[in-house]
Amino acid sequence: MIITVIALPHISKQMFRTVFDFGGRDVAHWFPGHMAKGLKQMKANLKNVDCIIEIHDHIPFSGRNPLFQETLDVRPHLLILNKMDLADMSHQQRIRKRLLKNGVTNVLFTDCLKQRDDNIKKLVPMVMEIIENKPRFNRDENTDYCLMVIGVPNVGKSSLINSLRRTNLKKGRASRVGGEPGITKAVLTKIQVCERPIMHLLDTPGVLAPRIESVETGMKLALCGNILDHLVGEDIIADYLLYSLNRLEKFSYVEKYGLQEPSDDINHVLKRIAVKLGKTQRVKAITGVGNITVIVPNYTAAAYDFIRSFRKGELGQSTAGKKMFFMGDGHPPLPSET
Repeated sequence: MIITVIALPHISKQMFRTVFDFGGRDVAHWFPGHMAKGLKQMKANLKNVDCIIEIHDHIPFSGRNPLFQETLDVRPHLLILNKMDLADMSHQQRIRKRLLKNGVTNVLFTDCLKQRDDNIKKLVPMVMEIIENKPRFNRDENTDYCLMVIGVPNVGKSSLINSLRRTNLKKGRASRVGGEPGITKAVLTKIQVCERPIMHLLDTPGVLAPRIESVETGMKLALCGNILDHLVGEDIIADYLLYSLNRLEKFSYVEKYGLQEPSDDINHVLKRIAVKLGKTQRVKAITGVGNITVIVPNYTAAAYDFIRSFRKGELGQSTAGKKMFFMGDGHPPLPSET
């Protein structure tokens, strides 16, 4: 006898959760040793840097490291919001207004994995203008320029370097690129990214704040891959994703995974995903009427696929201007466009 364990009652749209229960979890203390070492190295190299490029991803108001503020105050600064292929670009102006209120005047939107991103071509002229409007201190005599790229883990720092080399030098990658945080472990030597003018860039490890401002901010970072999944738990990341998609009324997961309707039950959703993807295993169970074979879903594999689909943009554009991603972590509403 074979029993497929997949049937659970559906929850109506009116019963979607309005508050997420984090279950007492704390994702605010991921600060490995290489991060502390990297931050120390970054500060030691500041005297040789003309401009700091801070790169963040498509959740521009969550998780920017406050420890960078001291660094940003002493050198010209450009903020790059990367992975814009995953964001709703109609909110650019509102994002700029919010950042301007926080003192960020130089902002560039990019998609560094794109073979030809027109905004990447704007970066060198933009950096030159920023540098020329500030004193170069002890670097006045230098004819070349040195930039330092900083940011939290897995926002695309190495991808930015490789994109600049591809655009300006017609050369391949110089920095290893990975799909999880922590690929770059230490501050590297100079990597040339432009010939005219001669410009080098220092890659750095992703550095999180020793304490993230709230559990929800940490969950947003985890959802976007800025924190290693296993440190938070694929199960709770997947559940937070489902909660967020339902609140935003983004139900593309229903068709993608063959559900009959939206659901607020993560166990039900993960069972359907596991069955659809064939991520199940047969387990023998002993009962009062004899041995039976039960088909058990692989919840971890299903959660991983659900999360990965979101990060790849397969569940729809996800972030810019949306309450679930810009708010809930102490930030005021986005200013209205005027």
